[in-house]
Parts: sequence; structure tokens; C-alpha cells
Amino acid sequence: MSDIQTLHAAFAAKIDAVLNALEMEGHLPPEANRSGVTVEPPRDPSHGDLATNAAMVLAKQAKTNPRALAELIVEHLQREPDITEASIAGPGFINLRLSEQAWLRELKAIAALGNDYGRSRLGNGQTVNIEYVSANPTGPMHMGHCRGAVVGDALAGLLEFSGHEVIREYYVNDAGGQVDVLARSAHLRYREALGEDIGAIPEGLYPGDYLKPIGEKLAQEFGPAYRGAPESEWLEMFRERAVAAMMDMIRKDLALLGIHHDLFSSEAKLQAAKKPEEAEAWLREHGFVYDGVLEAPKGKAPPEDWEPVELPLFRSTEFGDDQDRPIKKSNGAWTYFGADLAYHFQKAENADALIDIWGADHAGTVKRIKAAVAALTKGAGRDVPFDVKLVQMVNLVRNGEPVKMSKRAGTFVTLADVVEEVGKDVVRFTMLTRKPEAQMEFDFAKVVEASKDNPVFYLQYAHARIRSTLRKAGVEPSAEHLDRLGVDELALVREAAQFPRMVEASAKAREPHRIAFFLGDLAAAFHSFWNAGNDDPAKRIIQEADAELTAARLFVAAQVGQVIRNGLGILGVEAVEEM
Repeated sequence: MSDIQTLHAAFAAKIDAVLNALEMEGHLPPEANRSGVTVEPPRDPSHGDLATNAAMVLAKQAKTNPRALAELIVEHLQREPDITEASIAGPGFINLRLSEQAWLRELKAIAALGNDYGRSRLGNGQTVNIEYVSANPTGPMHMGHCRGAVVGDALAGLLEFSGHEVIREYYVNDAGGQVDVLARSAHLRYREALGEDIGAIPEGLYPGDYLKPIGEKLAQEFGPAYRGAPESEWLEMFRERAVAAMMDMIRKDLALLGIHHDLFSSEAKLQAAKKPEEAEAWLREHGFVYDGVLEAPKGKAPPEDWEPVELPLFRSTEFGDDQDRPIKKSNGAWTYFGADLAYHFQKAENADALIDIWGADHAGTVKRIKAAVAALTKGAGRDVPFDVKLVQMVNLVRNGEPVKMSKRAGTFVTLADVVEEVGKDVVRFTMLTRKPEAQMEFDFAKVVEASKDNPVFYLQYAHARIRSTLRKAGVEPSAEHLDRLGVDELALVREAAQFPRMVEASAKAREPHRIAFFLGDLAAAFHSFWNAGNDDPAKRIIQEADAELTAARLFVAAQVGQVIRNGLGILGVEAVEEM
């Protein structure tokens, strides 16, 4: 990565240098904690270009009041040639106005860094495991999986761009009742492929036609050998082949969205390797698991079929959960939680941090799995931060009517069909136009609408407009005469220059949708700049009689386009050349 320092990083370093100087002068104690000091644009742009809370954060440690410390900081900052004004606001916030040259240098930095503009060393090579999608391997990907898939993949791209090593992981739930049902469903289709009239699909089996090719392959491989054989002879074998076929289908579906995982971890293999037993033994040894009886279900009286059974319980109440949780069922099988905690322990062996992307319907299990990971990792002498991002479902709308889906009835809308209809980039960007925890509506008509009300179109149109202008200008972009630029161009530069700061803020918060929001604002700023030329010909980018001004404005437009491409690259969306 280049050593060119971007504007926000440079001014953060300047603030830090001032604080070092104040420390040397005895105004700040050497042990002062600066972690809360920020340098960012003020909420009201009229207050300046940058603001810092340094005096507010450090005043108590300096044993003075914030305003007095702010005056000392401002005294140093006023010596900086790139700062035209440093003023104190309110109880001690410091607002800065920067020179025109500072912004023009940043414009040149965008051009010099190109595809690396905004890239940072924030992660310092830390390995982050992101588990996302992890849909049961019982059918093709449908739109219910889409949002979590895109959020997880965009987060992976964001963390890589900000200096992290990322492991993209998919947990294959290939143990348990649902894959036995899959095997039985495949056996039914196998009999059908052999010429048997199977009639209506029995209740409890998967009805989708996607199982027909699997049945046909099984028929080709085994002939009629297992047509009337007892289930014990074929269940395991059919289960393995059906899961493998489903995972091939899932990989192909995800590839349509540009999603490729680094690692597929099998729950069945996890259990075969006795990982849950290892986790239980370790937890028992350290006092986190005990044998106890769960309280009766809440209500006036326990249900007739409830009986007190002693089970191995995890002490999740010690970690903020509302009750201790069983890791095994009464029949000795692992609970989903019991297998899941072992899986997370396995993931933590090869990562410095863990992130799971889950559907919002799993919100109730977040506390207990976080508790288990905290117990296992901290107890083992490692502190592995673990975050769970919850993603709301997407409501599909077609022709103004909600699209009803039922996986049980086989009437779900497949991911492949949607990508084929509206395109990968439309699907990906649309999924990031709202916070993941907010409800989302995916309207088939609106997401392809050519209007400024469609954020995907509005952003892609901004980039296409820039590329078209560069092709048609007849003049090469040039930084030679940037002194010809005015306040409108500099305002656009200021907007684009927020990108490196936005990348770091988004990575710290683990929120890739912030990049989508930023790109929307940048596109709006560019369209506004462009439209000003429609009203006033002197503001148009291409000035037929002034090659120098044209070249300078083209240079600005080219760098705005570069920032849009870099942002879209993080999100896994292609920037179009023409529309």
C-alpha cells in the first residue's frame, strides 16, 4: 500500500503532534488516554471543514477545563499553513477551516492512489472470520437468504479494504432431522426417476422440483437397488449425495451474486470429530457446565407431556442470559446450541475476531452463543471478540402486490430467478440501501426504474455520466491548472475526500451500508454540480473555448468517478461505463 497520507489521516496526525507538544510542555500528562479523540467534519458544514473533540476528551485528565485546553491546542494549530482558521465552539470543540491547497493536494492524492484511495491499515492484518448465509442445504437459495448474503459479503470486502485478513465461512447444517427429510425426499424422486408414479408429495417431505435431477442421478448410479429397500440401507448414502448436490447448487446460486466463500464447515464432520464433546469437557472442567433440571415452561401449569429431566446445562446466566441453556437433549443428541458453541470454538482457533450474520428471527439466541464464546475463548486464555449482526427479511413486491413465499409449499422466489431478472449489481446495491436491522421492501419495478428515486440507477448514472464526459471531451484531464477551480468544484472535492474516513468508520462499526449511503450522497453532489451547468453554461465541465479550465474540471470529475468505483468495489458492485 502507498505511503501517501490522505487528508483526514494527515490532520489526525497533526492533532496528535499538537497533543505531543502539549505533553512536552507539561499541559498534558504522559499517560493521557487519547483513544476518544476524533477528527471529523462538523455536523454543520458552515462551522468549518474539520472539527476535533480533543479538548473535551482530555480536559479532565489535564486537570483543566475544556475551553482552556482548547485555547492551547488552537494556539499550536494556528501555526499550520494548511489551516486558515481555528476557532473554539461551545464548551471546547475546535473547528478548523482548511486552505484551498489542502483540498487540491487531496484531489491529486485520489489520482495518485487510484484503486487504493481509501484503503487503510486499520485492521493491521488481524484475521476476522465472517460466517454468513449458512442456509440449510435442503433447497436452492431463495430471496429470504439474499440480504444476509450480501451484507456478509460486503462486510468482508470492507474489512479487507481496511487492512484485515478475512475468512469467508459457510456453516453447512448437514446433521439433524432436516437432512434426513432431504434424503427421504430424494429417495422419493429416485423412485420417480425409475418410472414409479409417486402421486402427490407426502406431507413432511420437500416438494420442490429441484430434487428431480438428484433423483435422476441416483437412479443412474444405483439403478433399482434401493427402490424398495429399508431406509436403514440407503438413508445415510442418499443424505450425503443429496447434501453434496444441494451445496453445488447453493455455490452456483451464490456465484450469480458474486459471492464465493473460503471455507465450508460441516456440522456432521464437527460432530464426527467429537468437537462438541471436547467443548463440553472443557466447559465442565472450568465450571461452566453442570447437570441440572430446567424449570417448567412458564404458565399456570406445566404441559402434560413435560417432565423434569436432568440435562447438561451451560451457565449462560453468568454472561447475561435469562436462564441456563441445555447443550444436549433428553435423548442424548446435541441441541443446536450445543453443536453451535463447539463450532464457534473451532472457528476461534484460527481467527482474532468472529462475526456472524444472522436473520433477525434468531435474535433470541444471540445472548447465549455470545456467552458460550466468551466462556470458551477467554477461559482458554484468548480474548476473541464476537459480534452478531442481525438482518431483517426482505418483503418482495411485484405489480404493487406482496409476493407470498412458502418454502414448505415450494413456492419461494429463487435468488437465481431474481438475479436473472434485474441483475447482480441491482440486487447487491439494493440490499445495502437500508440498515440491515430495518425492514426492507424489494419492489421489482422500482429497483430497475430509471429515476433519481432509485438509488442504484442514480449512482450508476453518476459514474456513467462521468465516463461519458471523459470520452467525449476531446481534452485530457489535467492537474496542471487546478488553480482555475472555483468553490463549486472544491465542494465536490470535499465530498469525495470523506471516503477514507468513511471506510474506517464503517469498518470499525462493521456497517458496510454506510459506504452505500456515502456513495449516494456523492452521486447527488455530482448530479447537482452537473445540473448547475444546465442552468449556467459557464458552469459546464466542458468549456469549448477554455481547454485549461476543461482539463481541470475533468480532473475533478475523474477523481469523483474513481471514488465511486472504489466504493462500489468494496460492496461487490460493478461501476458501469455507460447507460
